[in-house]
Amino acid sequence: THSTLLTPQKQEEPDLIISGQDVVLDILANYLQQEGVHTARTYLSSFEGLLSLYQDHIHVAACHLFDGVAYNKTFVRSLMPGIPAVLVNVSYRTQGFYVQKGNPKNIRGWSDLGREDITVLNRRVGSSARILMDIQLKRLGIPASKVKGYDRIMKSHLTMAAAVAAGEADLAIGTERISRQMENLDFIPLLEERFDFVIKKEMLETEPVQKLRKVLNDPAFRKEIAHFSGNDYRDLGKIICEV
Repeated sequence: THSTLLTPQKQEEPDLIISGQDVVLDILANYLQQEGVHTARTYLSSFEGLLSLYQDHIHVAACHLFDGVAYNKTFVRSLMPGIPAVLVNVSYRTQGFYVQKGNPKNIRGWSDLGREDITVLNRRVGSSARILMDIQLKRLGIPASKVKGYDRIMKSHLTMAAAVAAGEADLAIGTERISRQMENLDFIPLLEERFDFVIKKEMLETEPVQKLRKVLNDPAFRKEIAHFSGNDYRDLGKIICEV
């Protein structure tokens, strides 16, 4: 009957919703589509991704959150209490400071965040770079109010790196890869971060997640993502731990 045309067609529910902000995840979603898995992407921060996973809004949360000792595990436990989950590795990446070419302020490490002659740029609450900065400030006993530029919020690693390169600030936290795309920028490596997928354990045997793990081990997929320098894929697809 023609009346059905008046009711909006129900959108097909995605089989898998993957959250996170790395271009590798976009490529993964394309491969999954080719495997017949209707995949959607959402670009939440690690923190927001874990909350969304807990609330069943997404299926896979990409996460790189440092607690001062290790990556991801404590955050998964806190933000998804009582929910068994697995951490499947995506990559390792170097995090550090973007500074102006030649490092005119002679910036060396975390303690420089407290210097009076240094201005910084920050990311919004919940982003991994913001959490990393806050953890280090707490560890060093530097109050955020003493950090010049702490409240200047940038949208992405890219906008932060560009602002530092342009001389708008002395320092920002980000990944090494972005720094290679910029003139007038140097990178000071400070730690290796682990970038994991967080998946509820009950989802592990479902067909979409099985196909996701298959793609992670697909030589064609691995070859394509190898072009993104600055990522180390030594544990790609491995279950790092159960939480």
